[in-house]
Amino acid sequence: MPVQPAPDAIAAFAASNGLTLDQFGAGRPVLLLHGGAGPTSVAAFAQRLAARHLVLVPTHPGFAQTPQRDDQRSIKQLATLYAGLLDAGGLADVLVIGSSIGGWIAAELAVLAPARVAGYVLVDAVGITVPGETVLDVFTVPPAELPRYSFHAPAKFAIDPATLGEAQKATMAANRAALAVYGGALAMQDPDLAARLAGVTAPALVVWGDSDGVVRPDYGRAFAAAFPNGRFELIAACGHLPQLEQPEALERLVEQFAADLPRRAVSG
Repeated sequence: MPVQPAPDAIAAFAASNGLTLDQFGAGRPVLLLHGGAGPTSVAAFAQRLAARHLVLVPTHPGFAQTPQRDDQRSIKQLATLYAGLLDAGGLADVLVIGSSIGGWIAAELAVLAPARVAGYVLVDAVGITVPGETVLDVFTVPPAELPRYSFHAPAKFAIDPATLGEAQKATMAANRAALAVYGGALAMQDPDLAARLAGVTAPALVVWGDSDGVVRPDYGRAFAAAFPNGRFELIAACGHLPQLEQPEALERLVEQFAADLPRRAVSG
């Protein structure tokens, strides 16, 4: 019989590790990992997935003004934390989806090879070093200008600083500071990660927006090629955040990928 999730154990693990965690829906478990824009950047997509899945959305410590713990200050530490979350919840057949830096966490989680995960979806992810390709240094770009790099249609997502309340400004500042903690010193790249992905056996889908100005599609193609069982898909008229700009297209790719994954049952 399939292993049933343990919501109370999931909540207890989150609380004991100072982790803010939202749960939505029911069905095949999905661990949805947000990027540098914080948990709000995946909130609407989580609700879409919740129609068919149990969706777990952790807030990486430090983002959205949550506490930054000393034992959770690297991508590898976050991957280990989330592997522990899956174990604590008794989850099986999990689909892990990561956006941007969340994709980096997903890649590190894949290296850990947790038996509870059936497959990985990396969405415009950062984390590897690709010769000839760069990752935009977002810390040198004023927040109001980031939509120009992040979206195919930036005017639709433009930020007017004058309209932001103090709470919104504080959250954006916290997100920027947390992003610097996890990836700033590394320029959003781990030079050893691509080589370590060679040992990953689980299937991986790498999805990219064709207009991404943060990390270009060729970077994504290299990311997919680093997985022994990786596949690359390009979304048209889309930037760095498909879950916001082309959610229907991203959802379709995710569901097709999930449907093709072999079922993995974990006892205990």
